[in-house]
Amino acid sequence: MMDFDIFATVQRVSVLFIPALLGIILHEVAHGWVANKLGDPTARFMGRLTLNPLPHIDPLGLAVFVLTSMLGGFVFGWAKPVPVDPRYFRNPLKGMMLVALAGPGVNLLLAVGMAALLSSILDWLTLSATSAFIANALYSGAIINVGLACLNMLPIPPLDGSRVLAYFLPPGTAARYMSVERYGMVILIGLMAAGLLDKLLRPVMLLCLNTLFSLFGLPPL
Repeated sequence: MMDFDIFATVQRVSVLFIPALLGIILHEVAHGWVANKLGDPTARFMGRLTLNPLPHIDPLGLAVFVLTSMLGGFVFGWAKPVPVDPRYFRNPLKGMMLVALAGPGVNLLLAVGMAALLSSILDWLTLSATSAFIANALYSGAIINVGLACLNMLPIPPLDGSRVLAYFLPPGTAARYMSVERYGMVILIGLMAAGLLDKLLRPVMLLCLNTLFSLFGLPPL
């Protein structure tokens, strides 16, 4: 029984790893790319506008991803944040909002692409282990990337949703609100440990995913 559990766990992590890594890396690259387009070359100068995973990997974020993948609940992980210097932007708050939106936007595009690809190859898949792996990776990848988009749009500093909300707040209020950033990771881990993160995100994720899957004729969750 133990061997079966270990095999199932390794299989689950393997299926999730590639689409999750792709989603997390492209999320950060999108931040840096938009920042560069808006005049901030920091990410480009630091070699972060690359698909090479090594400059992006955060050891703790990777460890949390593996752990949450093994536990079978909400999959959670992160990469090193791409450095952004808002002083390069004509309007710092607007620039930060646009940079913030780029990450979740790319995750949603990836989810759509993976769902569309899975739908287009369903008739070509066989009962082989390779076909099952590809189908599970694409299906899981769509779920993971919608999850990443929803998670990052939570208005908890330093998540992307906080940058969007800050743009619409009065400057003084925005500054006080963003000062919570140093406690953000503690808040997130606390919400996850208490099971509240899953309760917050699940309804939105289910709505987004079932809408997406229905567009491509895939089974709902």
